[in-house]
Amino acid sequence: MSMEVAVADGDNLLSSLQSLVNSLQLRIQKEKQLGGSSANSMESESGGTKTKKKKSKEKASGCDTSIMNHQCKRYVALKLMYFGQRFYGFASEAQMDPTVESELFGALKKTRLLVGDKKESQYSRCGRTDKGVSSVGQVVALFLRSNLTKAHSNHENSSEVISGEQLEGEIDYVRVLNRSLPNDIRVLGWCPVPIGFSARFSCLNREYKYFFWEESLNLLEMESAGKKFIGEHDFRNFCKMDALNVHNYRRCVSSFEISPTDSSVRTIKYFARFEGKQLWAIKIEGSAFLWHQVRCMVAVLFMIGQGFESPEVIDVLLDTDRTRRKPQYTMAPEIPLVLHSCEFENLKFNCSSEAGQALREHLTKQCQAYHLQAAIFQEALLACLPTSTDQSTSNNGAIKKKAAHIPLMSRPTERCDQEEAYVISNHHDIIHLPSFSVEVVETLMLQK
Repeated sequence: MSMEVAVADGDNLLSSLQSLVNSLQLRIQKEKQLGGSSANSMESESGGTKTKKKKSKEKASGCDTSIMNHQCKRYVALKLMYFGQRFYGFASEAQMDPTVESELFGALKKTRLLVGDKKESQYSRCGRTDKGVSSVGQVVALFLRSNLTKAHSNHENSSEVISGEQLEGEIDYVRVLNRSLPNDIRVLGWCPVPIGFSARFSCLNREYKYFFWEESLNLLEMESAGKKFIGEHDFRNFCKMDALNVHNYRRCVSSFEISPTDSSVRTIKYFARFEGKQLWAIKIEGSAFLWHQVRCMVAVLFMIGQGFESPEVIDVLLDTDRTRRKPQYTMAPEIPLVLHSCEFENLKFNCSSEAGQALREHLTKQCQAYHLQAAIFQEALLACLPTSTDQSTSNNGAIKKKAAHIPLMSRPTERCDQEEAYVISNHHDIIHLPSFSVEVVETLMLQK
């Protein structure tokens, strides 16, 4: 009897323990389910907060980065004008600010048109104008953001490139950029170009204009001398040497002329003549030009126009076998020099009617502003006290002598950099020498 009771008690205990285990397992399972959903909920809330913060940042910056990353791009050429007086040249490599290029890229970044950095955009420029030089026809090329999409394109590919001539639906690059550029820089037009296009090496012809007042210059002598530049010549005596980068100083000038500015155009009548003096322009065309070449050419032409040199001095300076080192002379001032146009094959620049109207209004206002400045200086000129009719004497009656002109071929010649450039261009080697004569340099090279 006692044995049966013990067995029954054992069965009851085992059953109770089994029930307890089952209930504990159910409880643990429920807690796991509740814990997982809670964790997911917390993670979701955290992710949502991060997303909201990210979106708020994008909204604050004015740019949706997800759209920018998947934006198509297009290789385009831009035609620029700029008044160079306040700039340290066109190229940003000048290490001085401001430059035209630094202002241009500032506007490109501000308008979110730039794709990647300057290198990634495959940027190229046609002309590298110097400090103070202006342009009404500079051309640059680079990748810019595009509104167009390729047929069946994959928008997850951020490097999607738009090709072809389609203009409809595209960003109005002229209007957008001109809203962000300073008053003395404007985009005149844009054009889609093939990927292999280079604003520098694809250029067929460049035209420069140099403006000057007639004064008492012999224009016929100047034009006769200037015609001697036409053709292919070695212009090392008409440039500033860039010994480290330039080894060939032969350049081809295709056209040269001197003519009065067109005073029939209503907007420039005021500028075409001043106190009976006519404003003239020297126009020089060529495939490419050396550093400061045009300003050096103009400086020598002015000496000829003043009667200090004969037109034959051009022949002497172009004959580098006879004149191996450049005489020392001052270049013509930079402000009157303008890069007027850059010619390319099958390149037609576009400008929308809206952008064109805004551009004309802006340039008209700039002309009016300079008219006002000229009027103020004119008033100051009229307000000047009368002077003595004898302009050659000072207050104490002493005769004021004019500086004597030293003939070009009697002047000291350029020193070490000229000789170094001569060595590089003829022997493709760089050696640093003191101011020896060319004959000594050649002797040393032969011994080498």
